[in-house]
Amino acid sequence: MNEDKALITIGKASEMLGVHPRTLRNYEDAGLISPFRKGSWRYYTLRDLQWIECLRKMIHEHGVSINAVKKLLKFTPCWNIIECPYERRKHCSAFFSNTLVPKKIYRAAPPALQPDDLAA
Repeated sequence: MNEDKALITIGKASEMLGVHPRTLRNYEDAGLISPFRKGSWRYYTLRDLQWIECLRKMIHEHGVSINAVKKLLKFTPCWNIIECPYERRKHCSAFFSNTLVPKKIYRAAPPALQPDDLAA
């Protein structure tokens, strides 16, 4: 089965994850998930479900709020937040997704010293 094919409705996804459909809508409203939309219907992929399980682990097992998850994901990948072992990471869609891995942060180069700065 193709893990990227959106075929799971919100009702079935919430049943599979053991959550209320409103929970999935809240994650979507917060910008943490983006299910495929066709009209008013939402469709999830198996990768989406894996990501939601990871989100739930961050929120419920590690006590990170939804807003904190959003902020943290801007600076570090999810596996750093929950200390996910490599064995689990290598099967995770977030680990291989460019959208969830923050861009490299470059430090500003120190200003070049001028000859006048050395004379004291």
